[in-house]
Amino acid sequence: MTMEAAMRTHGEVAAADSEAGQYLTFTIGEEEFAVDIMIVREIKGWAGVTRLPNAPAYVRGVINLRGVILPIFDLRARFGMGETQATEKNVVIMLAVGDRTIGVLVDTVSDILTASKDEIKSAPDMQTNIDDAYVNGLISVDERMVVLLEVKGLFDRKTLDAAIQAADVTH
Repeated sequence: MTMEAAMRTHGEVAAADSEAGQYLTFTIGEEEFAVDIMIVREIKGWAGVTRLPNAPAYVRGVINLRGVILPIFDLRARFGMGETQATEKNVVIMLAVGDRTIGVLVDTVSDILTASKDEIKSAPDMQTNIDDAYVNGLISVDERMVVLLEVKGLFDRKTLDAAIQAADVTH
C-alpha cells in the first residue's frame, strides 16, 4: 500500500469514527434503551423523591440536587408500562433537555455503547406503547436490540414546564 493510500484509508477511518456517537444504555424491565451520552449529566442511586400533588403519574416527584430542584420522571410510567416499584437498586439518570436538567428513573444502567450513524436503523412502524416521536432508531448489539430514545420528543417543553411549575408551587 502506498503512503498516499494509507493516509487516505486512515482519513476515511477517522471520518467514520467522527460520525460515531456514544450512548448510555439502561433497562426498563426486559427492554434496553439508550440516550446520547452528551446529554447525561449524572447518575445517582434511587433515594426517594418529594411527591407533587396533581402531577401526572409519570412525574415521580422532585429532588433537591445541590440546591437545585429537579423533576424526576418515571420512564416506565411515561411509556405506559405502569409505575416503577422503586428500590435502592433503581437508578436516576440526570439529563440535559434543552436548557433544563431532569432526572429519569430507570431499572439499571447497562453500558456505554458506541455506534456509527450507519448502525442506527429506523424503527419499524408497529403498534407499541412507545410513541414513534420518542424513538430515534434501533441499534443491534449482538443478539439484542437497543431503542435509541429521542429525549426532546419524550420531554417536550409543555411536559417539562408542567413538571417545573408543579415543583415551583411546592417549594
